[in-house]
Amino acid sequence: MVDALSADFPDPARGPLDAAALRRASRAAPPKPGDDGVASADRTVPGPPGAPALPVRIYRPDSPAAGPRPLIVFFHGGGWVLCDLDTHDGLCRQLARRCGAVVVSVDYRRAPEDRFPAAAEDAYAATAWAAARATELGCDPAGVAVAGDSSGGNLAAAVTLMARDRGGPPLAAQLLLYPALDHRLAGRSTVDHATGFFHTTAHMRWYWDQYLGPDGDRGHPYASPGLAPDLTGLPPALLVLPECDPLRDEGWAYGEALRAAGVPARVAEYPGTFHGFLGAAGRLPAADAALAAATNWLVGTLCDGGVTSG
Repeated sequence: MVDALSADFPDPARGPLDAAALRRASRAAPPKPGDDGVASADRTVPGPPGAPALPVRIYRPDSPAAGPRPLIVFFHGGGWVLCDLDTHDGLCRQLARRCGAVVVSVDYRRAPEDRFPAAAEDAYAATAWAAARATELGCDPAGVAVAGDSSGGNLAAAVTLMARDRGGPPLAAQLLLYPALDHRLAGRSTVDHATGFFHTTAHMRWYWDQYLGPDGDRGHPYASPGLAPDLTGLPPALLVLPECDPLRDEGWAYGEALRAAGVPARVAEYPGTFHGFLGAAGRLPAADAALAAATNWLVGTLCDGGVTSG
């Protein structure tokens, strides 16, 4: 599986990459209506002041709920450059179905056309919009979570900092799936797993360069949450990490830093897995196990209703 993924994805170590061409190649076919028990609808919501409206896709389980549902705001991965609502449609459907939650998936502005802080500000604006309309969406205002994978995990972590610093919205949980947290890429895993597992250290350096550009504030905590000097007052976190991922060690470091700041944080590492492995749910037993554990954690955390930020 890893060999097939690697063969389909250009390596920046072998020559310059074209962001626009890669984005076109990364697109997935629009999802077809199915019988998975989850309905979805596309719409736009207001972006940050002066920015374009944001496309979102809202997922809702078909099954009746005994009360207000949890609300999960999701940010897709793709190095802040690639992917969209369609590429992560399957994962969002799984989150909605397994958690009995409404999921709002956000299509933020992407680099290099729109560099930091555009994506982070879009993510925050969408989260504020969704949280303000939790009741309207049939959700519990005290049960709002942010989630994302890879660069989307970066945005989810950034949103928790922004929500704390800006006085809201209140967030009850953060699910960070192999997140990009530190532009320095200094962990031992960036050497041990630099190549050979689809997502390479060279890919990640290229993504950071697209996102931040030559003059970006690389140390800003909303860009590199792993460098944030203060992590107090953030919502409980679960970090899902693959063993064979250049980003693994910065995920462990962030979990430890959260706990040191008094934030309930759990880190789950899955042996033999690679960056993006949750996309293989249904084909890879470890992905199925990780998805089940993550959604169980979300349900437990959100239904316990411990709002800790904002």
